[in-house]
Amino acid sequence: MLCSCAAVGFGWLSMQAAKADESMTQGAAAPASAATTVVPQATLAHSPSKQEAQPNLSSGTTSAKQVATPERINVVGHLNKERARIFPGLGAVDYRIDQRQISTTPGGQNAAFNQILLRVPGVVLDSYGEVHVRGEHGGLTYRVNGVLLPEGLNGFGQELDTRIIQSVDLLTGTLPAQFGFRTAGVVDVTTKTGESLKHNQLSLYGGSYNTFVPSVQLGGQHGKLDYFATVSFNRNTIGIENPSNTFRAVHDVTEQEKAFSYLSYHIDDVSRVTLLTSASYADFQIPNSFKTFDENSPDYSTIYNVAGVNPHDPSMNWAKMNDSQTEQNYYAVLSYQRTTEKLNFQASPYFRYGRIDYTPDRDRDLIYQGVSEHEVNDFTTGGMQFDLSYEIAPNHTVRAGLLGQYTYERLDTNTLAFPVDAQGTQSTNVPVRLIDNTGNWSVEAGAYIQDEYKVTHNLTFNYGIRYDRFASSFDNEGQLSPRANMVWKPNSTTTLHIGYSRYFAPPSPQYVYSSTLAKFEGTTNAAANLVNNATKVEKSNYVDGGILQRITPEFQITVDAYAKWAHDLTDLGQFGRAVILAPFSYKRGRVYGAEFGSSWRHGPWSLFGNFSYVKTSAKDINSAQYQFDVAELAYIKNHAIQLDHQGEYTATAGASWTTKHDMAYLDFVYGYGLRSGFANLEKEPQYSVFNIGYQHSFTKVPFGHALKVRADVINLFDKRYQLRDGSGVGIYQAQYGQRRGTFFSVVSEF
Repeated sequence: MLCSCAAVGFGWLSMQAAKADESMTQGAAAPASAATTVVPQATLAHSPSKQEAQPNLSSGTTSAKQVATPERINVVGHLNKERARIFPGLGAVDYRIDQRQISTTPGGQNAAFNQILLRVPGVVLDSYGEVHVRGEHGGLTYRVNGVLLPEGLNGFGQELDTRIIQSVDLLTGTLPAQFGFRTAGVVDVTTKTGESLKHNQLSLYGGSYNTFVPSVQLGGQHGKLDYFATVSFNRNTIGIENPSNTFRAVHDVTEQEKAFSYLSYHIDDVSRVTLLTSASYADFQIPNSFKTFDENSPDYSTIYNVAGVNPHDPSMNWAKMNDSQTEQNYYAVLSYQRTTEKLNFQASPYFRYGRIDYTPDRDRDLIYQGVSEHEVNDFTTGGMQFDLSYEIAPNHTVRAGLLGQYTYERLDTNTLAFPVDAQGTQSTNVPVRLIDNTGNWSVEAGAYIQDEYKVTHNLTFNYGIRYDRFASSFDNEGQLSPRANMVWKPNSTTTLHIGYSRYFAPPSPQYVYSSTLAKFEGTTNAAANLVNNATKVEKSNYVDGGILQRITPEFQITVDAYAKWAHDLTDLGQFGRAVILAPFSYKRGRVYGAEFGSSWRHGPWSLFGNFSYVKTSAKDINSAQYQFDVAELAYIKNHAIQLDHQGEYTATAGASWTTKHDMAYLDFVYGYGLRSGFANLEKEPQYSVFNIGYQHSFTKVPFGHALKVRADVINLFDKRYQLRDGSGVGIYQAQYGQRRGTFFSVVSEF
């Protein structure tokens, strides 16, 4: 009989067997009732057995227990557990965040999704809502209910809405063979359903920075149909980080609309069809530096003459620039899942469309940058994913799958720029118009097979291999990638793991052709140089090892160390005022580090503390070189530098007190500072931010089921801290972290 370590017992959903193997109930992770912090469930040793996982689906008995637990709920729980058996994070480091932890994050369900991930060890905060996991820039795979969410464009918006989340797992380290392509980490979201929602919700959230966020969540069950939907609107005046050190940004209004729906139809006790749909539309003003006009200021060292425009007119001040960006994202995922005695599988076709539209301020952009460029970037992806698990023997579970997707990317630009002479000096005050329309395509395909072999009762060996292929309009590569993890539980309180993975991570298909660069030669929009090698697939070797230790029934810690050696290490940068992050790569790269996580709970009290260390190095930029200054390219060719997104030390901690009607928390985030300066030789200052919040639930209300009232103070001591100063490899603009803000919410359950 197979057993499971407590990472499974902790709960993929609430439907777990009444009895479990002792090694599961006494494993290293905290029990489900203690899931009030970011609990590191470091090593998922093996999946639960049929005897453990399968609920009673018999309709021939009428016991009191079955009356209390309707069959339709058993079906939901059974299928959710079987889906978890298809996609276990065997041997990977698995950090789970549940509803209790989300509620003690500043803003609760109104928090941005990146703030939820930030409370996990090894996650570093950057500007534009980005987070970096274990020293990687991007490289995250997002899965919703086990199905790949196709990669979109890198913009400002947080597409995944915290309101849809029932729980979320961040898997890092040596991932098993079923995870490919983006391998810095897997963000696996389990969405709310009609059954898990319990009650409909109407919410109003607002406060500082003119924040106004109404939202509604609806869900329920009707016969075999389970449904959940949420719609929200967000308007505030801090849509993008402030580029100045003032309390409020200039020209920084954002309006965002989001909608998400989940529909699940249970065909019978062993199969269902699920449809996920999401839509988001967001408008962002591009914030401006809050400075008075001074043509001798370093920020305005070059002022271009524009025909018919007086650059010294106060109305032409930099602070009055009116650039904006619109972002749209839509996706749909249809899944069919079926489970039998030994075979479980899920097949999922999916589709995604994204669009970024950057609109310039013609005259001011020409005055201060010499360029005014309207950009439209479209991204369309369609694909199919198939995964299965099969118990071929009492000690062996085989998993296999296929994934294939096609992406088409298009970039249309309409640019005004000034001609220049041989010395690069503006030669006329009449700009020329340059139109360029290009497109790229890519095909990503992968197949894997792996075996979960239970060597002994306490030792599990998970090994597998996958083959990936990347073909595009600018590259064609493939790789066979072995993966292996060993998990050992020497006793009921200790879990150790060690693993190796070979990774194959294709770049996004955002390649600018040399013909495009040639169009801008001799203008103020000319590239720094004309070297333009295509970005290739990143190929790396990754090792990871760690221990998860239960010190007492209420206190546990995890320690993990990792290292990565990469060829064609992929990075991203912003090159121009439009916030569209483009890929480039280094010939060689290395990342290594360590993480510590801890959690404790006693009665209503919960504490967590996380710390991480990461070091990066890379040498020789070998693609998209046209974006960089020649002197910087020469230096990086001969010197290993640290990556701009490296936050060498990070720490998060929190304390919360939760009862039936009340919740209070104290939250802390420490950042060491990202890299900056020429070739990333400098770094930003370190910072620490404290947040507090309180919530009270009224259960005796004249209408509905409950009324929740909440207050959050973010950046309690009004810490002024800088994320970026506008320098560094691939960095364009300065950004400061959010100053103090007070926010309130009212949630009515009906």
